[in-house]
Amino acid sequence: MEDNKTKYGNTEELNLKALIALSRCSQSVHKREYKTIKEGGLTVSQFAVLEVLYHKGDLRICEIIDKILSTGGNMTVVIDNLVKDGLVSRCSDPADKRVNLIRITDKGRALIQGIFPRHKENINEIFSVLTDDEKRNLIRTLKKLSGV
Repeated sequence: MEDNKTKYGNTEELNLKALIALSRCSQSVHKREYKTIKEGGLTVSQFAVLEVLYHKGDLRICEIIDKILSTGGNMTVVIDNLVKDGLVSRCSDPADKRVNLIRITDKGRALIQGIFPRHKENINEIFSVLTDDEKRNLIRTLKKLSGV
């Protein structure tokens, strides 16, 4: 019976294996997470925008980008498509007329209200393989790794 030190190799090999395991896990979890989003007819970015507006209210584009942990590269296109589909609208920020706020419409609210409960159930199913203590340890470990 080999011990864990022999099984996983030296520190450099262990680091590489940890990175590979983390990457594969992340890809697998996201693939399963995106299932309900795609079934709802949205892209992941569209879902994220609708979800944050639904829960946080009207926001500037820069605030949306910050809250959904996204880069701004395609956010204008995502929002343009949501506007075109009638799911969000642009309105002037009363505090600064030069800035637009993005607001979820009734149609967008209805769509996210239909998708979000299934999305939460899906996430619950994904993480059901872990105990609450394992989830807490995972969160602590990931925060430590990300430097948060």
